[in-house]
Amino acid sequence: MSYRDSASFGKRQEYVVIAELLKRGFDVYMTLVDDQGIDCIIRKDENTYIDIQIKARSKTAKQWILFAAMNITPKDNYYFIFYLEANDTFWVVPSNDVVNHAVINKNGKHAGKHSLTLPKSETTEKAKAFSKYKGESGFRFLSEYNAKP
Repeated sequence: MSYRDSASFGKRQEYVVIAELLKRGFDVYMTLVDDQGIDCIIRKDENTYIDIQIKARSKTAKQWILFAAMNITPKDNYYFIFYLEANDTFWVVPSNDVVNHAVINKNGKHAGKHSLTLPKSETTEKAKAFSKYKGESGFRFLSEYNAKP
């Protein structure tokens, strides 16, 4: 992969995810900058919004199921969409669940940041626990989201 390909990979994959959201009928707004960990916003109605952080891994990545060094401040209306190019899979995970399933780096330059490893195969116990986040099941979280009063 050339530098140009790797430098633009993240942005290209954001568009892949946004296209998927639009195909599914979501009202999507893109942010100009990602300084709050928000790549796009889904508008459910005039008072309800979902903040989305998009993370993607290339099919050529050595650790293609690992999302490392994430700064996360969980909120009820904050979701992560993880996209794995290797198997063209989307995982939609509420930020509270990301924090619960992730490990916190103990030392090094990423100490205190979260790292999440998604299931590699569909036959493991972890895969069973994560199945509610995968594909159609995961997108259902967004469809069914209602702000708490």
